[in-house]
Amino acid sequence: MQNVYIALQNTDETRAIVAAITSQNPQAAVTEYPAMVKIDAPGKLVISREHVSEEMGRDWNIQELQLNLISLSGNIDETDDAFTLHWHV
Repeated sequence: MQNVYIALQNTDETRAIVAAITSQNPQAAVTEYPAMVKIDAPGKLVISREHVSEEMGRDWNIQELQLNLISLSGNIDETDDAFTLHWHV
């Protein structure tokens, strides 16, 4: 199974997003760089609005992810409640 990944700018806000992603996707591997955080997962990665909102302690719009996004790999399914990266097999 091929990995999907998302790379985000390394900011205070990103740390809450990464915490939410790793709590929801236990198979995800996080690699931190000075200015970037890369999260790899086998086949599928889900970023939930609800989980990120809980981590941030405020309402979070899924489109705010675009403010910190550097790069990604995978097919994208985006709704008001989740941003999902996956590969169709």
